[in-house]
Amino acid sequence: MSTCPHATSANIHPPRPSDSVYREDCTLCFDSVDHPAGLDVCLHCYNGGCSSERVHGRIHAQQAQHPLAVNIKRTRKRKQRPEGEPPEKISKLAIHAETEEERYDVQTDVHCFECGVEGIEGKGKVGETVDGIMKANTFAKQEEVKAWEQEITACEHTLCLEQEPSRDIPSGDLGHCSQCELKENLWLCLTCGNLGCGRQQWGGLGGNGHGVGHTKTSGHPVAVKLGSLTADGSADIYCYSCDEERVDPELVPHLKNWAIDIADRVKTEKSMTEMNIEQNLTWEFSMADEHGNRMEPMFGGGFTGLKNLGNSCYLNSILQSLFAMPEFAGRYYRPDEPVPPISKPAEDLEVQLRKLADGLLSGRYSKPDSDVQASEDTEEIPWQRGLAPAMLKHLVGRGHAEFSTMRQQDSFELLLHLLKLITRSQAGARSQHKDIADPVEAFRFVMEQKLQCLHCGKVKYRQDEMENLSVAVPIKRLPKSDDVAMTNGDKDDKKAGDEFEPVTLKQCLDDFTAPETVELTCSACKQSGFSKQSLFKTFPNILAINARRFEIVNWVPTKQDVPVIVDDTTFDLEAYRSKGKQSGEEELPDDQEASSSAAAAFAPNETALEMLMSMGFPRVRCEKALHATGNADAEVAAAWLFEHMEDADIDTPLDLGGSSIGGVASSAVDPEKIENLGNMGFSAPQARQALKETGGDMERAVDWLFSHPDAMGDFGDDEQQPSSTTNASASAAAGAMEDSKPAKYGLRSIVCHKGSSIHAGHYVAFVKKTLPESAEGREGWVLFNDEKVALGKDAEEMSKFAYIYFFRREI
Repeated sequence: MSTCPHATSANIHPPRPSDSVYREDCTLCFDSVDHPAGLDVCLHCYNGGCSSERVHGRIHAQQAQHPLAVNIKRTRKRKQRPEGEPPEKISKLAIHAETEEERYDVQTDVHCFECGVEGIEGKGKVGETVDGIMKANTFAKQEEVKAWEQEITACEHTLCLEQEPSRDIPSGDLGHCSQCELKENLWLCLTCGNLGCGRQQWGGLGGNGHGVGHTKTSGHPVAVKLGSLTADGSADIYCYSCDEERVDPELVPHLKNWAIDIADRVKTEKSMTEMNIEQNLTWEFSMADEHGNRMEPMFGGGFTGLKNLGNSCYLNSILQSLFAMPEFAGRYYRPDEPVPPISKPAEDLEVQLRKLADGLLSGRYSKPDSDVQASEDTEEIPWQRGLAPAMLKHLVGRGHAEFSTMRQQDSFELLLHLLKLITRSQAGARSQHKDIADPVEAFRFVMEQKLQCLHCGKVKYRQDEMENLSVAVPIKRLPKSDDVAMTNGDKDDKKAGDEFEPVTLKQCLDDFTAPETVELTCSACKQSGFSKQSLFKTFPNILAINARRFEIVNWVPTKQDVPVIVDDTTFDLEAYRSKGKQSGEEELPDDQEASSSAAAAFAPNETALEMLMSMGFPRVRCEKALHATGNADAEVAAAWLFEHMEDADIDTPLDLGGSSIGGVASSAVDPEKIENLGNMGFSAPQARQALKETGGDMERAVDWLFSHPDAMGDFGDDEQQPSSTTNASASAAAGAMEDSKPAKYGLRSIVCHKGSSIHAGHYVAFVKKTLPESAEGREGWVLFNDEKVALGKDAEEMSKFAYIYFFRREI
C-alpha cells in the first residue's frame, strides 16, 4: 500500500446526512462507475468526476485543490447456472429488491492527484471517509427514494363505513368470485361481505366486472382487494363513490366483521400501485407497430434515451424535443469547449444542460445495454440503458411545489417552467461567453390584440410577447357503439368506450383567433360591449402549441382522447397574421379617471367564487371568469378559465374602473417593490416598467425583466432620457415588429400522453430526424419512450392524440 503526505494532513471527513455524494456518474458528463476507467469521487467535497479520457475528476482536483479521491469501478455480476438446468420458477409473488451487493462487484482505489500516487492505504481519516462515501445515499438515490409516491387518504365513505351484521364467511367462499369461477382479482365489499371479481386489468389479470356490478346495484361504496392484504394491515382499498383509491384506518376490525383475520395473511397479488409502476416501466403500446411487431431500436448521436427516474417521462419527452432543435443543440453541445471552473457543477443549470446535450447528441452513450445482450434467458431486444438526468431534474424542480416531487406532472407546464429557467440562466452564462444567444428566443413571438367597441367602433390595439399557444380542442362525442371497451383498473366505466368527433388543428386555431364579445366599458361612448380578437404580429422560428382536450367531469378536469388531425405537410399560418391599425380606424382616447361606479357594479357570485377557488384557481382568475360568463354558473366559468389560461392578462386584477379601455393605468407603483427589484440589480425605471406591465406582481415582473433585457424602462417622475435615445429605442421596437417572411411551418416533434389525467399515465415523444443509415438524408419519425429509442412507424396515428406540437418555420 502507498502513502502520501496529503493522506494524513488533508482536512477530510465522512459525508454528513445533508451532504450530496456524487458516486454514480460524473457531474460534468454521463461517464459513470460502470465505465471501465471508473469514477473518481473527491474525498474533500464528494464531487464525482470521470476517470476516462476526459479526466473530469483530475480537472476538478486541480481547480478545487482537492488532491485526494477514491476511484470506484462497478461491474455486473454474471449469474451462472449449471448446463441444462432450467431457470428457477416463481411459485408465488415475491417483491424482492435486489441489493447492489447482489448485482455488482465493486472495486475502490484511493489516489492522490497532486502526488501521482495510487493504492493509498485506507486507514484513519482516509478509510473512514471512503467507507462513509460508499455507505451514504448517493445524490440520485436521495431523489429516487421518493419515486412512485402516491398520496392516498381516507374519505368520508371509509371513515363512516356502516357494515351489515357480522357473520362468518367460509374460507371456501373467499376462494372465487360469487358469480363466476375466477380466483384472482377478487374484491370484498366491506359493507355486506360480497366477493366479486374486478374488471380485466393491464398485464393480463382476468376479471368480469362482477365487483363493479355489485356496487352499482347495492350502492355499497368501499371494497378491498383480497390478494393485496398483508399481515401489517395494508391493502388496496377502493371507494367507488369517490372513484379513487383510499385507505381504511379501521380495516382490521372491518374485516373481523366477516371473520377474516389478517394476522397470517400473505400477499399473493400485486397492488394497483405496483401494477401502475410496472405499466409505466414496461410501457409496450408504443414499442410495437400496428401488426404487433416489435419496433427497431436505434442508436447513435441524437438517438440516446433517458432513464425514467420515477414518473419522470413528462420531463424526458420535453428534453428530447428541445435538444432535437438546432437552437438548443448549438447552444449547449460544445464538445471542444471546456466547462469553466465552477465549485458546484451539479448545482449549475448551465453545466447540467451542457452535460445533457453531450449525453444526448454525442452518441457516446447510445449503445445496446451490454447486460441485456449478455443474458442467456431474455428474448428482449437489447435497448440502450439510458441516461439518468437526476442532477438536471433536481435543478429544474428545486423550489417548485410540483416539479420537486416524484409524482407525474404536466409536460406542458414543465416546458414553460424550463424555458423560464433557461432564460434566467443566460445572464450568468454571458459573463463567460459574450456571443451566446438565448435559445428560448426561437419560441418568442408577438400577439396583437384588437379591441373594438361594438357601439362607436373605436379601437384599441395591444401587443403581448408570448412563447407558446394553448388552444382548446372542441369536444363532441360520437354515438356509442354496442361494444364498449374495457378500461384498466376498477374505476367507474360510465365514460368507457367514448369516441369523439375528429377535429383539425386548423379548426382549433380558427376558434382561438376568432373574434369574441367581452363585457368592457368603452372610455369614449361609455357603453358596454367590445369585440376582441388576437392575431400574430410576428411569428416564431419554433411554434409550440398545446392542445387542451379537457372537460369538467364532476368538477374534475378530465382529458378526453379527441383526435386532432395534423397533416405532415406545410402548415400555412398566414391567415392568422394581424394587419395592424387600418386607415379609417379611430383609436380610443386615453382615460385615466377612475370609474368607481362601474367597479362597484360587479360583485362576484360568492357561491360560484368559492367553488372555483376550491378547484385551485386563484381569486383574480375566478373573478375574471365569472365577470366574463355572466357571474352565475361556476362550471361555465371554469370552462372559460381553461380556454383563457394562456391570456397575457389572466393574472391582472379585474379593473372596471380607472383603467377602462382607453389606456394603460398610470397608478403609482409600490416603491417597496421597486426597491426589492433594485436589490436584484434592476434600475428603478426598469422595475417600474416591469411592475406596470405585470399588474404589480413581483414574480411576473422578474420574469418580464429577464425576457426583456433591452427594455429602457418607465422613467415616470425621474429625469427623462435624451430624446435621441428614446427615439432609437422606439425605432428598435418598431423594427422588431416587422415580420414580412412567409408564415409556413412544418411539424418537427410531438409529445404524446396516454391517460385520463395529465398527472397520471405516460408521456412519449416523436421527433422527426434524419435517419442515420439514409445516404440521401431521408427523414423519419423517431420514438423516444424513456430509455427506448426506436423508428416510430405509427407517428402519424399518434399525432392525432398529441398533447404538445412543435412546428418549425420554413424559411
